[in-house]
Amino acid sequence: MACHGAQGNSADPNIPSLAGQPRLFIENQLVLIREGLRDVPAMKGLLDGVPDAEIVAMAGYFAAQKPLPAAGRPVDAAAVERGKALAARGLCGSCHLPDYSGRQQIPRLAGQHEAFLLASMKQFRDHPGPGRDTIMAASLYGFKDAELADLAHYLAHFR
Repeated sequence: MACHGAQGNSADPNIPSLAGQPRLFIENQLVLIREGLRDVPAMKGLLDGVPDAEIVAMAGYFAAQKPLPAAGRPVDAAAVERGKALAARGLCGSCHLPDYSGRQQIPRLAGQHEAFLLASMKQFRDHPGPGRDTIMAASLYGFKDAELADLAHYLAHFR
């Protein structure tokens, strides 16, 4: 909660908000981190020895919280339109749902911090590895940095 916010709404643009994320997605990520299958340096050791029941409880808590719009740069209408077209081209809504709320093991993107979204998409595209979704690496293949920036801006401001 110190990093992701008491109700799961992170104030740090580089740290994802967990509020309103699908419960199963949160559970999976916590287990991957706990088991060392997903490397998140800031979380290293925090989940060591945490039993499954507590992970399920944490995931349930954060999933039940209301996501608040992330603070960020003002809306750039041209970037939003470009991002919307890129989301359609990439079929983002087919997995993340048309409202980008996520489902089951697929995260909510709508209203997430723009900086976090951009960094995550670059990570998927450029450095797929253990604990990372290979479908995302393939989905983002060929996107240029400027396109990812527009996509992140669109998703961060999606309402």
